[in-house]
Amino acid sequence: MFLGQYQHNLDDKGRLMIPARFRDLLEGGAFITQGFDKCLMVMTESYFKQVYERIESMNLADPTARLLRRLILSNAYPVEADKVGRILVPQNLRAFLAIENGELVVAGQGEYFEVWTPALWSEQMAQLQDAEANAQRFSTLDLSKTS
Repeated sequence: MFLGQYQHNLDDKGRLMIPARFRDLLEGGAFITQGFDKCLMVMTESYFKQVYERIESMNLADPTARLLRRLILSNAYPVEADKVGRILVPQNLRAFLAIENGELVVAGQGEYFEVWTPALWSEQMAQLQDAEANAQRFSTLDLSKTS
């Protein structure tokens, strides 16, 4: 699983260093695509195939389904970590983040990880620090049950 948050730099060639703990999970291949909330998503090949299958099963007559398909698939690229653990972030995805080089935040999300600019990640963290909102969010998990 991809867990935790890390700060890494995007170099002047558009390569992003992947956290060491994430590299082994990417050995079977990965895909990078535009994410939601102004971030990028990096998924293992197997998880990306699951997402693709869900998209393929959606009704093409549904305009929302077509938009989601375009959002994810037209911005998806296969990536491989090089021998030092970097992946190339395609130019259009760097433009989407409005960054050419500099610091980025890599945040684990379980089956995938996200790539954020520090400013937008700070906004996300501010939302996550709202105790009242978190109480409501956690209530949906129903943590009272035990196995």
